Amino acid sequence: MSLFDSLQQFLNTGGDVLWIILAVSICLWSLIAERFIYFKQSYPLQRSQWLTRWEEQANKNSQHALYIREGIISEAKINMAKTVPVIKMLVALCPLLGLLGTVTGMIHVFDVMAVTGTGNARAMASGVSQATIPTMAGMVIAIAGLYFSKLIEQRVNDETHHLTDLLQY
Repeated sequence: MSLFDSLQQFLNTGGDVLWIILAVSICLWSLIAERFIYFKQSYPLQRSQWLTRWEEQANKNSQHALYIREGIISEAKINMAKTVPVIKMLVALCPLLGLLGTVTGMIHVFDVMAVTGTGNARAMASGVSQATIPTMAGMVIAIAGLYFSKLIEQRVNDETHHLTDLLQY
C-alpha cells in the first residue's frame, strides 16, 4: 500500500473532522515555513535597509532621531511577527478540533449501539478507538506547532533586540 493510500485510510478512519484538522495543519505548517523563509531571505535585506535609513540621519541625538529609531524598531517587529498570532491561533485550534472529532465519533458509536441494541464490548472498543484518532492527531500537530511558534517568537525577540543594539542612539 502506498503512502497516499495509507494516509487516506487514516483520514477516513478518523472521520470528517480529521480532514479539517489536515487542512488546519497544512495552513499552520505553511505559515511556519513562510516565517523561516522570511528570516532566511527577506529579513536580512530589510534589516540592511533599516540600518541604511538610520545611518542617513545627520543628527542621531535629537528627539526627532529618537522617534525615527523607535519607528524603525516598531516596523521591524511588526514585519517579523506578522503571522505569529495566526500561528498561535491555529496551534490552539488543533486540540479543540481533535476533541470535536472525538465527541462526534463517540456520538456515532452510541448511536450505532442504540440502533443495534448490542452491548458488544469489542465493537464498542473499536468505535472508541476510531473516535480518539482525531484527538491524537490534533494534539500531535499542536505540540509540534507550539514548539515552532515559540521558536519563531524567540527569533522575533532576539532580532528585535539585535536591531535595537545596531541602531545606536
